[in-house]
Amino acid sequence: MHIAAVVPAFNEAQRIGAVVAALVPRVDEVIVVDDGSRDDTAAIAEAAGARVLRQASNQGYIAALRRGIAAARAEVIVTLDADGEMPLDSIAALVAPIREGRADMVQGRRNRVPRPSERLLTWLAALRGAVGDSGTGMRAIRRDLAQRLELRGACICGTLALEVLAKGGRIAEVPIHLHRVNKPRRIAWFHLRQFFYLLPWLLRTHKNSSNERV
Repeated sequence: MHIAAVVPAFNEAQRIGAVVAALVPRVDEVIVVDDGSRDDTAAIAEAAGARVLRQASNQGYIAALRRGIAAARAEVIVTLDADGEMPLDSIAALVAPIREGRADMVQGRRNRVPRPSERLLTWLAALRGAVGDSGTGMRAIRRDLAQRLELRGACICGTLALEVLAKGGRIAEVPIHLHRVNKPRRIAWFHLRQFFYLLPWLLRTHKNSSNERV
């Protein structure tokens, strides 16, 4: 199986070159989606060996991810963050369950989930299905499945894994240990918006539970 790495990036000029250079020998194609960066992210990524897709304006992580997935040609797509936090030496382990026919999507289960809001969204999503570490930025997924996903929401927390399950996809996980990067973490207000994308899944769970008790 060929592997394409899809890397959404916004203002990551300081880190994207090293990330792409480390990906090039590990995968068959590196796609960086420059999400309207105001720095040299696109030029640096291209010089390091990536195919760069440029968004005219900052449209957000989900839109960048959707565009990168649509452009991928390999049988397996690996999604990664652009900040160097993800352990790229775990890609082989991430793809293995798909190669072996045991899973359709494999999530990198992080050793730490930094934001309480993300942990809450994952806990809520788990009421609807076995989503695992649903907010992880590192995953491998079969291209044919990935390109059938609607990918709606303010972020991937909860909803991406639930959509995979809804389409009959099998989810597996492998442990990953994040690298610590010197990067400020702002309050993730988009997690508040994500709750309203997750809410319909939760309401369906409640409705199904109510019907079972009748």
